[in-house]
Amino acid sequence: MINYKKNNLVLPIVKWVGGKRQLLEDINNVLPRSFNTYFEPFLGGGAVLFNLQPKKAIVNDLNKELINTYNVVKNNVEELIINLSKHKNESAYFYNLRDIDRTNNFKELSNIDKASRFIYLNKTCYNGLYRVNSLGEFNTPYGNYKNPNIVNAPTLKAVSEFLNCNDIKFYSCDFEQILNMTKKGDFVYLDPPYDPISETSNFTGYNESGFNRDSQLRLKIMCDELDKRGVKFLLSNSATEFILNLYGDNHNYTIKQISAKRYINCQANKRGSVKEVLVYNYGDKN
Repeated sequence: MINYKKNNLVLPIVKWVGGKRQLLEDINNVLPRSFNTYFEPFLGGGAVLFNLQPKKAIVNDLNKELINTYNVVKNNVEELIINLSKHKNESAYFYNLRDIDRTNNFKELSNIDKASRFIYLNKTCYNGLYRVNSLGEFNTPYGNYKNPNIVNAPTLKAVSEFLNCNDIKFYSCDFEQILNMTKKGDFVYLDPPYDPISETSNFTGYNESGFNRDSQLRLKIMCDELDKRGVKFLLSNSATEFILNLYGDNHNYTIKQISAKRYINCQANKRGSVKEVLVYNYGDKN
């Protein structure tokens, strides 16, 4: 069930490509009214998790640095805040810290140091774009922002309290492993890397593994399995012909097209409204 005594300070602690803060109203309008355990196999910035604030959740992301950061926020938030306050918003400092994952020194960092580095880079890199190369090395350039909000102590403390006061379990594995944990009456929110609307828009650089159409097909098969088992799911994706055809073949699914703003793009004139879809397998009264 949803925890209705929500804390408005519980918000995403990092900016993430495809983050759902701008679509929360659309998502809230189609959420199921009741469910048991909440699942989110593609957590990212966690906008839906932090908006729902469920009492029991199993969440996952392949990005191990991201999951480490959430665990540090849960278990060591005061030490993390102190560590974050040491960072400098300077180009040379940024690149020295960014490039440490290319050396053996990275392995020697504590989990708190890694989480602090992760948040700092997210707040100060160009456009908040967390991106890694095929070797898993962070490669986004310095953003040159005047006053980035590196130490957002109120939000960090509120998120830590939420994670500690509820049964929230973190994983970093393939989405199938998470979906196989679900049981009848559970609810899954699926926000995979989107099917690209063009060849140049194909961004899956959150981790080195990528997410292609074979992955999209594998996810659809898992959605059909969830539906057969009585598990409710809501999926977000781009409104491409591929996705519309993929999920349109199942009459149990509702497909709702919505408009969304694209805020992260290297070309400012390409940041605009795009069509997305919400796909779900339950009615409005469920």
